[in-house]
Amino acid sequence: MNNPSAVMSPAQSTKNKTADTTRTADTSSLQRPELKEDPKLGFKDLFTEENSTGINTRHLNPKAISFVEDYIRKQGKKMEEMKGWGKPYFDMMDAILTQHGIPKELKYLAVIESHLKVYATSWAGAVGPWQFMPATARRMGLKVTDYIDERTDYYKSTHAAARYLTELFNIYGDWLLVIAAYNGGPGNVNAAIKKSGSTDFWTLQNYLPVESKNHVKKFIATHYIMEGEGGVTTLTKDETGDYLLTAQENDGSQLSKDELEHSQTLELKGKYNSLVIAKNLLMDITEFNRYNPGFDKLLAANGSYTMRLAAEKMDLFRVKKVAILNESIQLLLDSMSQPLYTSDKRSTH
Repeated sequence: MNNPSAVMSPAQSTKNKTADTTRTADTSSLQRPELKEDPKLGFKDLFTEENSTGINTRHLNPKAISFVEDYIRKQGKKMEEMKGWGKPYFDMMDAILTQHGIPKELKYLAVIESHLKVYATSWAGAVGPWQFMPATARRMGLKVTDYIDERTDYYKSTHAAARYLTELFNIYGDWLLVIAAYNGGPGNVNAAIKKSGSTDFWTLQNYLPVESKNHVKKFIATHYIMEGEGGVTTLTKDETGDYLLTAQENDGSQLSKDELEHSQTLELKGKYNSLVIAKNLLMDITEFNRYNPGFDKLLAANGSYTMRLAAEKMDLFRVKKVAILNESIQLLLDSMSQPLYTSDKRSTH
């Protein structure tokens, strides 16, 4: 991104026409590839100190350190400026991504795709802040005709991006692979998985197109600049599992020994909402959060959450589980039907 006024998707590179065309592929028939099990990296292999740039490299894979440091040196100042002028865009994206139940940090994908420019256009035809190709845009519900192009509508294109990211996550269950597939297409990611025999990004990265490999690292670097550290969207699936387990174990210290002994756990998958659960179980939301810290965020990030409740509350949850899920989904649908922002055709970004 040495020229931010002309920032384009990595799909623009003339060296990666294959990646650009596969990006429009219909993923509806794809399934997660069958693979041999990968060993976990574990947090003992992750850096936890501050580096020379002053950025906390906690949760940063050692294989990304040099790239991230170099990217921060080159792009850090521009990114810091973007925190100011880009706040209205980030606020809008936060709300929409949260509505779709996926991590709001995925908004940084739009930063590396288009530098948040509403009319950013690649040589291959990718348009808008999320750099959609026409076929993918239409499949995600956007109108692209000679007279209207909703890829330049911030509100609608962000909803479309959220739908596409959710679709890819349902295939891979790993946000780093999702970002690679968003850039280069699921075909390239599946080929890299097959050739490497691994679903770990750091193992298969050299089997990806160079642009797709670097796209993931740019996302990680941008996350570190904007957030000051990493998170669930900068980790592989295995690293995320370790991170969530550690987080839940540490937060479990908020419960007394007696509370822990008289509680039960249940693994949840689905679009559950903490407020809906608390209401149906006649619990104060503060009490629910004490048993289940970070519930909504971690469920969205990992696709599952090991919920803990007092035994009698867990019994009630099991009885009302289907009704709670249906109400949670309806709440999500209702929130998505309420427009938050409309596109500003006069935007210079």
